[in-house]
Amino acid sequence: MQQLARGLIVEDDHTVSDSIKELLTDVITCDQAFDGEDGEFMATQGIYDLIILDWMLPLESGLDVLKAIREQHLDVPVLFLTAKDGLDDKIRGFNLGADDYLTKPFHREELLLRVRALLKRSGSFLNENILTMGSISINLQNHAVTVNDNPVQLNGKEFDLLVYFIQNQGTIVTKDQIFDRLWGFDSETSITVVEVYVSNLRKKLKPTGADAYIKTLRNAGYLVGAEQ
Repeated sequence: MQQLARGLIVEDDHTVSDSIKELLTDVITCDQAFDGEDGEFMATQGIYDLIILDWMLPLESGLDVLKAIREQHLDVPVLFLTAKDGLDDKIRGFNLGADDYLTKPFHREELLLRVRALLKRSGSFLNENILTMGSISINLQNHAVTVNDNPVQLNGKEFDLLVYFIQNQGTIVTKDQIFDRLWGFDSETSITVVEVYVSNLRKKLKPTGADAYIKTLRNAGYLVGAEQ
């Protein structure tokens, strides 16, 4: 089964948030935030493929959250979902960097279509099921990993970690980003688990030489790529 993209729903109405999460369950794995401060903190971690953002939120507005996202130079697609339907409001949202705008009440089918369109546009919802980096090839459909056409057996989070690395090749990713992306903000697991899984992944790639693609940057994180 193809690995799902990861999204964030920032919506203070728990019923609406839960409904959206359930609607998108086959398309994108969603975390939830119920006020602007938590939403901003989570949204600016750089781990999401899509953010669904309400305008009117406790503590901080959706506009404040969007502004913080773009000030971090994150190009994650943001879909505003709000009761504000005035042209001036839409213009303000788009000028701050919103990618789409859907007013409440909304049709579930339309939200689903817009989410799919944004993920396709950003490259997170792939038409192709193959990811590559140098000699590494990953089939997202059947979880098959090969290096120079030789199979490499990866299990669970090892596979997810390699996918995340390849999707972010050429970019420094921190341990916090990896932990939040793969284990989630609410996980009670220690962040040291990241080092364990990176070590396991390197060991499984070492016989092929592909472990050299993963570079540790002291006090920064990891830089992954075939050309370094």
